[in-house]
Amino acid sequence: MKTSPAKTALRISLLVSVLSLSLKVTGFGITGSNTALSDAAESVIHVLAVSFVYYGLLLSTKPADDKHLYGHERVEFLSVGIEGAVITLAGITIIYQSVENYLYGYNLRELMTGVYLIGGAGIINFILGSYLLKVGQREENMIVISNAKHTLTDVWTSAGAVATLLIIKFTDLLILDSLVAILLAFYIMYEGFKLLKYSVDGLMDSRDPAVDKAIRKELSKELPGSMINVHNLRHRTTGSTTWIEFHAIFEEDVNLEQAHDEATLLEKRLINAVKGDVIVTIHLEPEGSHEEVHNTLKDADQNRPLEDFI
Repeated sequence: MKTSPAKTALRISLLVSVLSLSLKVTGFGITGSNTALSDAAESVIHVLAVSFVYYGLLLSTKPADDKHLYGHERVEFLSVGIEGAVITLAGITIIYQSVENYLYGYNLRELMTGVYLIGGAGIINFILGSYLLKVGQREENMIVISNAKHTLTDVWTSAGAVATLLIIKFTDLLILDSLVAILLAFYIMYEGFKLLKYSVDGLMDSRDPAVDKAIRKELSKELPGSMINVHNLRHRTTGSTTWIEFHAIFEEDVNLEQAHDEATLLEKRLINAVKGDVIVTIHLEPEGSHEEVHNTLKDADQNRPLEDFI
């Protein structure tokens, strides 16, 4: 069975991230720099996050089964949320460590060796992050894209660490070690917040504006045959699959077979209009008052009225 580009990208990410972490830990061990420690700590969390999102990707590509009738793609939002959470945690850790080291003091040594090691790790992560972002955008896979963004934020922390060590080397301004680390931490936390927002929006089935525009554009065109109108549109996108459902009103005397055939034509148009996999469910209704044709449901045993869901 052929391995997907997304899986291959995350496997490479995991291996390269371990290499990058090794360089950073060595750099911290040699220099004793607070910024280098923060950079290494961020990479530790990054390796753990990559491991988790790789598992999430493997799970998301599994087909539907008897227990998960809608498939497993929803785990993408959880994976991205975990990634965003650990990025935020990394930022908080960096701020704490920077303040503590500034208050209690510390010694720096072998700064140029640290520059080479941390700079090398940054270059490696820049190449890796660019590759992951390209694959994620091409495959439209948010798991890979989120991992790419995390990797590229790692590049900024490394760049900040290198710049800080160089300045301290020539100026002896030790306070910069903490100040730069704190500034980078806020940037990291901002990136983490954006991923958390994406995760929450997905878990709450927030409307995808691009998908919504494509669906409504298709439904605004001439409807097939005896179909008069559509209403009660709902849709959600999970992973690469979009689920669409709505009610379609047909002329009063149309037979079931014709109505079904015409609904299927509209279903095909919607599938072609939206990127990725699309599942369409259409509720057929005869011409007339919407309230009257659904009158039987008024006394259905529900705690909330059906209108809350449509």
